[in-house]
Amino acid sequence: MAKLKAIIKRVDRKDAYTAAVSDSLENLQKFVGGYIEAVTLYREEKGHPGVVLICNEEGIPLGLPFNCRIHDIPIFGDFLILGTKGEEFCDVPVSPRFINSQIETNKII
Repeated sequence: MAKLKAIIKRVDRKDAYTAAVSDSLENLQKFVGGYIEAVTLYREEKGHPGVVLICNEEGIPLGLPFNCRIHDIPIFGDFLILGTKGEEFCDVPVSPRFINSQIETNKII
């Protein structure tokens, strides 16, 4: 069970921040509060890691609170962002500052 650098965005915080997280399925499910859904934000390209957002797959049906929008995708509940290399998660290759610049906080769905 590896510890990876992730970007965390919680509903109760305005800005995202960096933290070390375990990459086990159980830990990821615990963090989001249920089954995970991996949403590709940036594809792996020419040796550079991809970027995925990990959120609760059932955020809307469970009534999780609105968090923010990223790339016009509404996100409900807490989420984290990790890097990807092939089929494996890796350290996130972008900064919280970059992710914060991509976050829209309007609730228009």
